[in-house]
Amino acid sequence: ETRFLNIPHRMDWNEEHVSSWLQAIGIKPEHIWKLKAEEVTGPVLLNINESYLKKLGLGGGQIQLLLSKRDELLLLDKSKTIKKRGENREEAKHEVVSSSDVTSPEQPLLSSDLTETSVSLPQSRYRKLNDNDEHFSYIKHAILPPETGIDNLITPCHEYKSLENACKLEPRKLKIKFASEVIRFACACMNMRANGTIHFGVMDKTKTSYKHGEIIGIPIEDKEIFQEALDYIEKCFPALHSDARKCIKTPKFIPIVDKGSQTQNWIVEVDVVPMVNIVRDKLYSAHIPKFNEKTNKIEYEQKAYYQRVGPNTPRITEDELVSFSQALKDLDQKREQEENSQNQTQAHFKEDLERKLLVLLTRGKKYMDNTLRYILVSNRFDQENLQNIKFLVQMNIFCVFDYDPDSKSSGLCHNYKEHHAVNLHFLHDYDHRENTVDLIKKLQLFDRTSWIFCNGRSDYNGGESPCDEKTWIKTKKKLLKRSVSVICNEILPKGSFVVLFIHTHITLQFKSISSPVIRMGVYLCQTMDGHEDIVIISVSREIYKKWSSLAQVSCLLDILEQISVVGMPMSHINATIQVHQLTCHQDGCLPVSNNGVCFIKSVDVERMNSLEVVCVDQCDETNVDLMEQEQIQKIEQYFYQGGKIDWVNMWLADNNKCEEVIKRDAYAEISKMLEDLERSDSLKRSIENINIYHEPGSGGSTVARQILWNWRKKMRCAVVKQSYQATTVCEHAVQIWNYEEVDKNACLPVLLLLEDCNADYQDDLRRELSNAVTTMKISPSKLCFIILCCKRSLDPERMCTALPLRTVGVTHKLSPAEKKLFSKKAGSLKLKFEPEFILTFVLMSKEFEQSYITGFVENLLKEIDHSSLQTQLIKFVALLNSHIENSYLSISHCEAFLGLGIHLDKFDKMAKPDETHISSVRIIHNLIAKEILKQLSSYQSQSEIAMSLLQDKVLFDHRFGRDDFRKFVRDLFIKRTKKSKGDPNDSWFSPLIEHVRETEDVEKAIDLLKLAYTSFDEDAFVAQQLARLLNENKNFEEAEIWAKRAKSHLPQHIYILDTLGQVYKKWFYSKHDAICKKNADIQPEDITDIIDTALKGITAFRESEKCPQSKMVCLNNSYFGEVDIGCRLLELLSNVDIFSTKEGKRELMDYLLTDYIPEEVQKPWQRFHGLLKGMKDSIRIALECISDDLAHFQNFTSEEEEELAEGEPETVNNPRKWLLRKSAVYAKLFFHDIQEDEASDANIVSPLMRQMKIFQLGGGNVTTILYLLSDNNKQRAGAKLEKIIDLFPVNLKKDLDQTGLINFIFCQIALSCASPGSGKLHSIEELQNISRRFCSEKRTALPDTAYLLLSILFWPEDSMGKEPSNTRSDIVMNAIKALQRYSEIKSASSRKGRIFTHFFLGKARGLNKIVHKTTIEKFCKGTLSERRLKWQGGEVWTNPDVVKVLKRVTGYTENGNLFVRVSDQSNIRVIPLFSASLPNSNENVAFYLGFSLHGVVAFDIKVAE
Repeated sequence: ETRFLNIPHRMDWNEEHVSSWLQAIGIKPEHIWKLKAEEVTGPVLLNINESYLKKLGLGGGQIQLLLSKRDELLLLDKSKTIKKRGENREEAKHEVVSSSDVTSPEQPLLSSDLTETSVSLPQSRYRKLNDNDEHFSYIKHAILPPETGIDNLITPCHEYKSLENACKLEPRKLKIKFASEVIRFACACMNMRANGTIHFGVMDKTKTSYKHGEIIGIPIEDKEIFQEALDYIEKCFPALHSDARKCIKTPKFIPIVDKGSQTQNWIVEVDVVPMVNIVRDKLYSAHIPKFNEKTNKIEYEQKAYYQRVGPNTPRITEDELVSFSQALKDLDQKREQEENSQNQTQAHFKEDLERKLLVLLTRGKKYMDNTLRYILVSNRFDQENLQNIKFLVQMNIFCVFDYDPDSKSSGLCHNYKEHHAVNLHFLHDYDHRENTVDLIKKLQLFDRTSWIFCNGRSDYNGGESPCDEKTWIKTKKKLLKRSVSVICNEILPKGSFVVLFIHTHITLQFKSISSPVIRMGVYLCQTMDGHEDIVIISVSREIYKKWSSLAQVSCLLDILEQISVVGMPMSHINATIQVHQLTCHQDGCLPVSNNGVCFIKSVDVERMNSLEVVCVDQCDETNVDLMEQEQIQKIEQYFYQGGKIDWVNMWLADNNKCEEVIKRDAYAEISKMLEDLERSDSLKRSIENINIYHEPGSGGSTVARQILWNWRKKMRCAVVKQSYQATTVCEHAVQIWNYEEVDKNACLPVLLLLEDCNADYQDDLRRELSNAVTTMKISPSKLCFIILCCKRSLDPERMCTALPLRTVGVTHKLSPAEKKLFSKKAGSLKLKFEPEFILTFVLMSKEFEQSYITGFVENLLKEIDHSSLQTQLIKFVALLNSHIENSYLSISHCEAFLGLGIHLDKFDKMAKPDETHISSVRIIHNLIAKEILKQLSSYQSQSEIAMSLLQDKVLFDHRFGRDDFRKFVRDLFIKRTKKSKGDPNDSWFSPLIEHVRETEDVEKAIDLLKLAYTSFDEDAFVAQQLARLLNENKNFEEAEIWAKRAKSHLPQHIYILDTLGQVYKKWFYSKHDAICKKNADIQPEDITDIIDTALKGITAFRESEKCPQSKMVCLNNSYFGEVDIGCRLLELLSNVDIFSTKEGKRELMDYLLTDYIPEEVQKPWQRFHGLLKGMKDSIRIALECISDDLAHFQNFTSEEEEELAEGEPETVNNPRKWLLRKSAVYAKLFFHDIQEDEASDANIVSPLMRQMKIFQLGGGNVTTILYLLSDNNKQRAGAKLEKIIDLFPVNLKKDLDQTGLINFIFCQIALSCASPGSGKLHSIEELQNISRRFCSEKRTALPDTAYLLLSILFWPEDSMGKEPSNTRSDIVMNAIKALQRYSEIKSASSRKGRIFTHFFLGKARGLNKIVHKTTIEKFCKGTLSERRLKWQGGEVWTNPDVVKVLKRVTGYTENGNLFVRVSDQSNIRVIPLFSASLPNSNENVAFYLGFSLHGVVAFDIKVAE
């Protein structure tokens, strides 16, 4: 039966009450900390359930104990009567639970005092006997153990006196009260030959609200009162007062730590130590003093002898005196023996600090490696201790909380920075609002040690100066708590790090419990749910005592001692830890051009933090003697289990410590390519690319890393970290390239490994490197950088065709030679490992045969419990890994889901270790994951697994790794496959949704997306996908609802607005097709609803076109949608009964182009007249916008566009062809076919008819005109252009508007490129004369195409050294400046793509000086990828045919800009492109000139000789 005394009702319990109850019933301390941190109070305890306790990580046994004992409490509350244990027991409201009650209800209480001991408050421990520790303190309201009798003579007995009332007495009376209690207790201890301590300020047996043994303390104004009280010894022990003086020690005043009080209370303790050489053969009596209130004098009681009986101090009666005196001899002998025994124990006891230090820092390992990260908490280091920090330099330190403001200038930070690069932070840097992933990236948390200055920096000019404790609490306390929480709860997984406090001397930071360092300990204990991951190093006992006395607020002293290494000098710590460190810190070596090596400082390597540099002596610092065979096998197993190969793995193989890693045939192919590139006679480019495409699990990434490892002595090698921008990577790559080299033209090339990067990043890096090489004036034929790009692909062989000479495919298929190697290796590995623990290798050796995979998974799932949480977890991970590349589930999530420490016996056989900083699990290969789902489909379909995953609150709400988890799950519903990324096809939806709608049921896919929408807090993009799915399924009404719902969340998002337009577009098409299939006459009122739908679609597309984000995309898909709907709608109108005849067509034109409204449509189409009449212009404007984007930029698609856009294949792959075709469709709607004889008669053919015919043939805009030149048959292209030119009126200036004139001149230029001898061509002088009209139109804004024409036509043909016509130079200069202004406006917020260069300046004269880009491309042979590389690498400009055609222009550089002079007074700024980066100095240069809508551009810039 469980009972409580002196404790509030359960509903009033606070966290302390609950913690004490949990301790009493036997719950583990670490779980008590967790429940306390979660603020579990009485009401929470009464309603707590099993799932919540699982979430907190309690094991099954602990949960059972807690809940059963809680239920006993509930039963007690319901009971009206409570059994009594004794007649003298108080009422039920004062009952108390004791540990004996809980563990054994039948066991009788040992003493009445024990029953009254409260367990509702934290326990405390005694000060050591006769210890003068000035730093020792007690915690207010903590509970000391019950008062004790004599156990042995050395262990002190204890007696408590509260002095609760006596402390208020006047000094004389208080002195008498204190003396009387001390004398009585001391006399008893001396007679018993037993050590003892009497405590004043601790509750004794009282009937107050306080608990027995509760530390209350007393206020003390004058300590001398208590010290002078011992002066009564002489009168109390008249005969033996000298003995009493020796045995009774001076009072000790112990401060009480009370966070909530401004006043200081104390515990007064008096120790009694009756050494046998003092008390031998003596029996002591005492006259106890007391104060007589009547006489107001001090009196002494009759002489009496005292003894200890249990926890009490009674007199020795007359009857007992003889026998007691006779027993003294035995007591003296026992005392002497125990004193001798204690002395021997103290002499022989010596704590093994070396072992303790190693165990604490490595969690029980025999050596220290990089598997654990360390968080260091330090205060000021003196200079002597700073000489002994090498062990810290070699530890894997994640961050440092430094309380020394001078650390950067003269302290620990200053010394550490000599060996490692660090990032200097303040506490507020961690008070983030972005997601954790962004914070990690912003602060570079896993790239360098973060040095967090917790109390400012004395050398910093930014206002972070040190402050006193009061100011610190006000300004930084919350920031510290937040920082600790972010690092320990959100960034580093539990169990992956150790917090190390190093205390080298006492500072002001140990002033009180509010001190910053003390608060750090409190927050860490709260945040980390206990003390398991905390280690304290204190170089002296004095420092430790001060620290621990204050830190006991958050951690019991017993626990603090367990996790503390005390009294070990820093020099010893430094040497001890270094002996056990697996790697020693040393500088690396790089190969140099003279076949030697140079040293590279590790701090320099770390500063190049965008690269993982692979040195010549990589891993040589590893102390292999420390590594056990078991650890070496773990490294091997990690790799053969599917983990990425580590450098140490290859190092161990080279040193015959483990088996050699098989080299696939691709290794030899790539080595041959590198050898070819090394030979100077084969070089053509300064930057070369080699691509590896590999199927997942085929060993492609291993091949890439083997290449780096085995070439590290011939080239400088590094792995690129793609979290950094290409500019940063380039900067660091150049630093590693010329590090310690004298002659830049002799530097060894740098081999850079790019893993699974997108094409744009690769292009950006190549361009940046190319620019850097040109800037440094390196010979263009000197090989500087090789980019080894390793990408996953489900179709590697297809990807090889793009660049066959520089691409290697790695598939699951093994060559005959590889089969032999794999078969032999598999045999040797099976002798060392179980097959399931080297599964990836076994699969590879079997060439991923489906039958083997099927058999393996069948065996794995045999007798699996489909209802268990473990099985459900396997399903979740399999679902993620099947569809989302590089996905995983963090161990922390797994533990939360299972509600215990993770033990996944089935998982272990197929779990793949993860390479991220988060400890996590994933299925070993996505083919295994797919097979698991396939075999489990009869029990639970993928849609059902996904439903369960979305509904699992534990996983979704789990804090650690939350951003990654939510991203992976969200990608299940949004992320599509793309051929451009190596996928086998371009999917319309995510693979999961595709699978569910095709193999299960489209309704399940819809339900799944609806649930995902709510699970992701009404995510607009999930709503968009749902709208797309419903639209695809022709459920248009609901698709409209969801598209509008997505729009309500993101009303200005281009793709969501486009999706709404696409819904209306498909809905309109459906209605259009349905009415056309009827083959009946269509009346105006029949299509009112259809027109309404079409116009809604056009309106939605226009909203998308106008939103700000539209400027940020290459081609706004909504323009295409508007044109498609518009053309189809006009076609439908032409089929309406009243418009279907020849006359009806003319009437339709009148309706669309004039104010005329036919009576038949007046009422039915009343709402649409305005929009319908604007159709001709709106479609033309949309076509012009598409043309404008295509004329400005090369095709470029971002990742967001690939995921969210809905472009049709033609609009994405060949938008210029689509534009040409749609222009013809549009034109045909507005004219009847012109006969040959009509074409030349301006009187017969109206301007509109001519305009539409020009549109139909491709002359309607600049892009379609120039696209005609892409026809390989130039004669056919010339014939088309001549036909278009014939359609323009004779009087160009009078009969053509601005746009028409621009198009005519572009047709002339295009014709001169396609057919230079055509009779339809005007001379350049005539075209110049015509185009002067643009110069005269001062007040109207000209299109940028007009300025492009002026810059081309008026560009001087003579060399720039001669003086050209001032007028012509002014025209050119003004035109190019206008283009540059346009470009700045257009590109200010744009990432649309790369500048599109239409024409180049040739050596010929007249119109023939204008060379179209297709002419240059014709000279470049090879695949598309090879041609692209030739453009990027500048190889185009060395082609003899190109050199023969193009003219080099002379110019100069000044202040980092490139100019060409057009007259003595004027010059033009030229934009450098590709590898044409400018020289740093001011130089005369020559280059090829290109013409674009951004201005004139320069290619192949060379410094003039």
